[in-house]
Amino acid sequence: MRTRLGELDIVAEDKGVLVFIEVKGRITEAFGGALLAVNRRKQAKLVKLASQYLAQRHWSDRPCRFDVVLVQGPPSAGGRIEHLQNAFDASESGLL
Repeated sequence: MRTRLGELDIVAEDKGVLVFIEVKGRITEAFGGALLAVNRRKQAKLVKLASQYLAQRHWSDRPCRFDVVLVQGPPSAGGRIEHLQNAFDASESGLL
């Protein structure tokens, strides 16, 4: 989903839970690599986008989670892919 605010990379469902997945890739680990790119500011933006997505579909009661897929290293060298399930919690981190 793409809006003026930004875009959701992947929206999926896992056993009845709506999953918002941010995909971050970095060729090097300079400046903290892919993981540090999903900072608090980026998390807040993802929460706003997810809220907008849910509101448009009248799904305010759907259970949700936020995952992050990290792609680290150059593709030619076979980069490392890591899936962080439930990478952050919007309600516990004060993002809502």
